[in-house]
Amino acid sequence: MSYVTAKNLTQRFGNNTVLDNISFTIKQSEFVTLLGPSGCGKSTLLRSLAGLNSTDVGEIWVEGENITHQAPQKRGIGMVFQSYALFPNMTVEGNIAFGLKIKKLTGSQIKHEVAQVIELVELKGKEKNYPHELSGGQRQRVALARALVVKPRILLLDEPLSALDAKIRKHLRQQICDIQKEMNLTTVFVTHDQEEAMVMSDRIFLMNKGEIVQADTPEEIYLHPVNEFVASFMGHYNLMESQLAKQLFNIDTHCKVAIRPESIYVREQGRKYGGHVSLPHLGTITGHQLLGNVIRYKVHIEQCELEVDVLNRSSERLLTRGSQLELLFNLNEVQPVRC
Repeated sequence: MSYVTAKNLTQRFGNNTVLDNISFTIKQSEFVTLLGPSGCGKSTLLRSLAGLNSTDVGEIWVEGENITHQAPQKRGIGMVFQSYALFPNMTVEGNIAFGLKIKKLTGSQIKHEVAQVIELVELKGKEKNYPHELSGGQRQRVALARALVVKPRILLLDEPLSALDAKIRKHLRQQICDIQKEMNLTTVFVTHDQEEAMVMSDRIFLMNKGEIVQADTPEEIYLHPVNEFVASFMGHYNLMESQLAKQLFNIDTHCKVAIRPESIYVREQGRKYGGHVSLPHLGTITGHQLLGNVIRYKVHIEQCELEVDVLNRSSERLLTRGSQLELLFNLNEVQPVRC
């Protein structure tokens, strides 16, 4: 049985439809990410689950209970906002204890629960500090602890890492994943960062224009995009017109095809390639990006510009603009996309 069920959720602001007849299910203890470009409706959907937005049409069920019209405080849902939303006049301890005081726990119970969650989010020694005395990462952990301490049946996270620098962001996303697994928390996470979604999620709900375009595991969405939007949003797919697909791969289709940059090889002299690899095609380098351990070349071939990823083994092997090279395509990785 599904733990969370949404049925036909629709939300309009004036003439603008933000959520367009959305339905989905989430299993208990599952980590689901709402991913998509700005304005696609992911934060609106999260706020609808929390009860902060009312939906025009549709229902939300949790553990077999219809919570569509329940007040936010009665839903048993914890939420962490992008802005942290901490009380500036309260210490770390006070901020975390706030929800427990609302639930009217005793002083000793509150002290015990707060101490446990402070240990969990690695804030020991910061109990008496105020928000302005903390770093961004520490403030975010206070917000997370405040949501966790009330033992929510669902945890909602609205782009909680977007304001942090890359190093802190990576540490905190791993910490969130570890805590989620340790507590078996059903979690819905909002981000526009594809890498974050791929690393953290059991399933991704990829959204566009108020709809869930594809809901699946990160691997399935990355390897088998259902349409052109998914292919262009995930994994830097190269999209080719049907005529070029016929010319390069001998594929008959009326729609475009997609292939990832890492599935295109630069031919190396003396190396043998299997039967799943195409014949070589001549291309010219028009530019490149250094992405750490990967070099992403832009290559002009047959009236089309492709991105090609090559491992950065040595700076001496960097190919310059105007260089010619032969490209080979992994035919098993060529994906027809839905028109």
